[in-house]
Amino acid sequence: MSLKRIGVLALQGDFREHIASVQACGHEAFALNRSSELSGIDGLILPGGESTTIAKLAKSFDLFSPIQSAIAAGLPVYGSCAGMILLASEIEGAAIGQETFGGISMRVRRNAFGRQVDSFESDIEFKGISNPPIRGLFIRAPWVESVGEGVDVLATVATDGVEHAVAVRQGSLLATSFHPEITSDTRVHRYFIEEILSKG
Repeated sequence: MSLKRIGVLALQGDFREHIASVQACGHEAFALNRSSELSGIDGLILPGGESTTIAKLAKSFDLFSPIQSAIAAGLPVYGSCAGMILLASEIEGAAIGQETFGGISMRVRRNAFGRQVDSFESDIEFKGISNPPIRGLFIRAPWVESVGEGVDVLATVATDGVEHAVAVRQGSLLATSFHPEITSDTRVHRYFIEEILSKG
């Protein structure tokens, strides 16, 4: 496989951890915070953090529209937690005036699993990733309320007997509710690189 060059949106959130995860997979990653840096990358990662803050800063840095355009043009993107919200077409419980880059036909619920004190870990069966299960870390995490046509649900977590989607893919776009970047398990990042960037 050829070396991939991946930008990690570095406006707010845990972008350093994503950079380290990509590098652990043997590929190039860098902190992206200028629109000019979108050219020449193989993929983009939207990190965990505060989705409203990231969107506002993207506007301040003149990155919001360029990222939207890059997604619409087919740039492969992976978003974790806040990044999932930023890739959603609709948000349940959105803050007033909250905007997203969009791209994945899904409705997500902000803070669906509760607040910071309700953070938890869970073993997850992830479609396309072999055993053992992924250990998912959920921190003020969203879940997917519903998906549209063409969206593949890759993983779910049960809450009060109801299964909620926590990992989805639509074409070249991948999103997870949980944070693989803050674990030593790089398999989700490898999935993004090997199954989406390399195979399309």
